[in-house]
Amino acid sequence: MKRTIELRQLSMGFALVAISAFFALHPKSAQFLSPQNLSNLSIELSVTATLALGMLLVLLPGMIDLSVGSGVGLLGGVAAVLVVIPEYLFQTKMPGWPAPLALGATLLLALGIWALMGTLIAKFRVPAFIITLGGLLVFKGLHWAVIHTSTIPVAPGGTENLFSVLTTYYFPKWAGYAIFAAVTLALVVARMRARRLRLQHGFEVDDTELGFLKLFVGAQALLVLVLVMNRHKGVPLSLVILGVVVWAIQMITQHTRFGRYLYAIGGNEEAAVLSGIPVNKVIIGAYVLLGGIVALTGFMQTAYGGYSTATVGNLMELDAIAACVIGGTSLKGGRGNVLGVLFGALIMATLLNGMTLLAVSPEVKLVARGTVLVVAVWLDVFLARKTT
Repeated sequence: MKRTIELRQLSMGFALVAISAFFALHPKSAQFLSPQNLSNLSIELSVTATLALGMLLVLLPGMIDLSVGSGVGLLGGVAAVLVVIPEYLFQTKMPGWPAPLALGATLLLALGIWALMGTLIAKFRVPAFIITLGGLLVFKGLHWAVIHTSTIPVAPGGTENLFSVLTTYYFPKWAGYAIFAAVTLALVVARMRARRLRLQHGFEVDDTELGFLKLFVGAQALLVLVLVMNRHKGVPLSLVILGVVVWAIQMITQHTRFGRYLYAIGGNEEAAVLSGIPVNKVIIGAYVLLGGIVALTGFMQTAYGGYSTATVGNLMELDAIAACVIGGTSLKGGRGNVLGVLFGALIMATLLNGMTLLAVSPEVKLVARGTVLVVAVWLDVFLARKTT
């Protein structure tokens, strides 16, 4: 198993380096490594990775959700319409909803919708593929109906609000360094605590030198990220949001009973039932959490474009699934982690960003995304056979 993990990590690393090198050396995308483009890439990564981390929660127990892309468009559209509804729909001079209220109401709507889907899947034993495929179509139709197939701005009149700044706000340079210091300190404390607990329970731990090296490399990478972002406008707010989501999903999957249940159900659902695990509640809970993350992704993706249009969220479910599978998450459940999903999302975001710089046609983009998904699933199956 360890050899399989190392092979996957090597293949992911090689793929990322190869993709980055191609775009960096191509004459039509020479600005790929510029601070401005890397800042844009970090925002695109934040959107893709946030949705992929939500997908991880339902893949772990062996479920799936094909509706998240359409959900991203629908929820972003609902929030945008609530912000501007009087002016655009009723032609009145009444102000729209305050952005925080619109985002909060849309978040509650998302939690309710995904709780319903989770209930249908868990309690009524309707296959997740069918329920979410239906959701894909329903959400897409509702999205077009909500925005009247028009273009709805997230900041009417050009006035910034909480909605619009999700992907347009950048922290001052000093704040970027403060974030670096806080995250580094948190990593050191978490590492020391984990090491102490493993020693108390008699588990193996890394050598002190190896542990220090891992922390040092991680801190160096984070510092380089902050330095690059500060060469443009600063650390984007969306990247900090991704950091919070990463921390939350890591805590849920690795340090809670709920997270252990997710892995247990994906590994062997029958054994999980016999062990007394409330399978239905766990699956519903996973979908509810996913719903919240879909809403957050919808807000960021819509804010990134500045408008809610009929194309927002198109095929994002495939990018999320591909990111998870590339990162080592099994479509059968029971295997996957946050770091792998982040790496997979980085590969997908880098690929899409580079193709945009090259002005690649939409049909070629579709072929490339589909090919990456197929190769990722094939690699998952191939490496799984190596462990049997």
